[in-house]
Amino acid sequence: MKEFGSYDYIIVGGGTAGCVLANRLSQDPSSSVLLLEAGGKDNWIWIHIPVGYLYCIGNPRTDWCYRTQGEAGLGGRNILYARGRVLGGSSSINAMIYMRGQARDYDEWARLCGDESWSWERVLPVFKRSEDHWRGGDAFHGSGGELRVEQQRLRWDILDRFAEAAEQAGIPPTADFNTGDNNGSGKFEVTQRRGIRWNAVKAFLRPVIKRPNLRIVTDVLVDKLSFEGTRATGVEFLLGGERMRARSRKEAVLAAGSIGSPAILQRSGIGDAGKLAELGIAPVHHLPGVGANLQDHLQLRAIYQVEGIRSLNLLANSKFGQMLMGLEYAWRRGGPLSMAPSQLGIFTRSDPTQPTPNLEYHVQPLSLDKFGDPLHRFPAFTASVCALRPSSRGHVRIVSREPADAPRISPCYLSTEEDRRIAADALKLTRRIAAMPALAPYKPREHLPGPQYQTDEELALAAGLVGTTIFHPVGTCRMGAEADDGAVVDTRLRVRGIGGLRVADASIMPTITSGNTNAPTLMIAERAAGMMVGDR
Repeated sequence: MKEFGSYDYIIVGGGTAGCVLANRLSQDPSSSVLLLEAGGKDNWIWIHIPVGYLYCIGNPRTDWCYRTQGEAGLGGRNILYARGRVLGGSSSINAMIYMRGQARDYDEWARLCGDESWSWERVLPVFKRSEDHWRGGDAFHGSGGELRVEQQRLRWDILDRFAEAAEQAGIPPTADFNTGDNNGSGKFEVTQRRGIRWNAVKAFLRPVIKRPNLRIVTDVLVDKLSFEGTRATGVEFLLGGERMRARSRKEAVLAAGSIGSPAILQRSGIGDAGKLAELGIAPVHHLPGVGANLQDHLQLRAIYQVEGIRSLNLLANSKFGQMLMGLEYAWRRGGPLSMAPSQLGIFTRSDPTQPTPNLEYHVQPLSLDKFGDPLHRFPAFTASVCALRPSSRGHVRIVSREPADAPRISPCYLSTEEDRRIAADALKLTRRIAAMPALAPYKPREHLPGPQYQTDEELALAAGLVGTTIFHPVGTCRMGAEADDGAVVDTRLRVRGIGGLRVADASIMPTITSGNTNAPTLMIAERAAGMMVGDR
């Protein structure tokens, strides 16, 4: 094994969390920082043109291209489980939606973990610190931070009509989803700057890339951690076919995401000792919560064919339309090439007993059979709806000692009666909105899942047939109180029973946030960096 040097801090993973950590930890010129990323540089054009997510997701150049196990709740299907494998991580391939969730999410974290520092009141300033919001600074938004948040640069009549239909169905409009109360319908805000994706590399890494105390290494396959007793002292990885070891003088921090971080811990001997022994891995510390508690948002894609109103389908299937879209983007960085996958968002309750919105809609002026397929040749919109607080819990487990072997991913979607009931209610609500007068002139006809599904049982079955991930896996190294035997990290994100090691990414969430997960991941990394500097 070849020695790769010693550093004060080693960061594993150059995604959203890793970029934030690299920026913050290298601010002190006396601290040396090594950032290790499995993917390459973010220098491909389709990373930066917003609609390029279509070419990045499912592409091994930028995506790990994981697949789930066959899911009983999805009719036995296995599905693509995209995770960014490039500098910027999933911020380089995601939907660019800036969404914090609800105040109750963080207050629940504080309650579960017994630590008020994770409450909404305490994390809101952390969100604001890194934000450069198009409205400027106010009680809920920051100005001058690294992460640019803007309005989208196009509109669609069909989405405006859907928002009107939602209001007729009792869902009011809202001007801001990020105040801690995201009830209502409105346009998603995005992490873009003037029509170009503003990923974590542009925001946090590029401005500091020339710091002499920061070293960034790409195309690195991290295998495991090295130890002295139960203290992490470095990271072992493969680079250019050679096995290397870098040593951490102060701390190593895993920021490899909800799939990568638990897999690295398990290969390192931290996890369920019995399951690790079956793979021939000597346990370093028995921590059965590693890889457990996987939570994700399952989106149910309802597609409606329409008449007499424009959608992206016909435009994208026309050579003339493609030329117009290219010209509009080249001329003013606007139009369909600047669009996030979803423009209209809706947060509402599946039934009146829910204390806060438990459903999120991503409404799109397009339709396709499945991700990666061409758009349909008829005008249509898609109203994808997901349950924000699923009760189903899955897991991530390695299948061998080899770092190149993808772990087994089992989200266990729709495995509880509560989740199946809410899924059926969500599809019924979608039908109610589609039947409102605002959409009547366009004669919406249900293309997917189809009008043959009517009873609650049939709709729960339909949910499994049309459901797919919206790429929000969290919780597999969850944070918890001292008495919580299933917790992997404490409230300062230190791995239990191990010295010199933290986890700082979406895997530490005790429960999933009520919305998209990129902004909360950034906040977690901000807090982790502050804790590491403070503890030093």
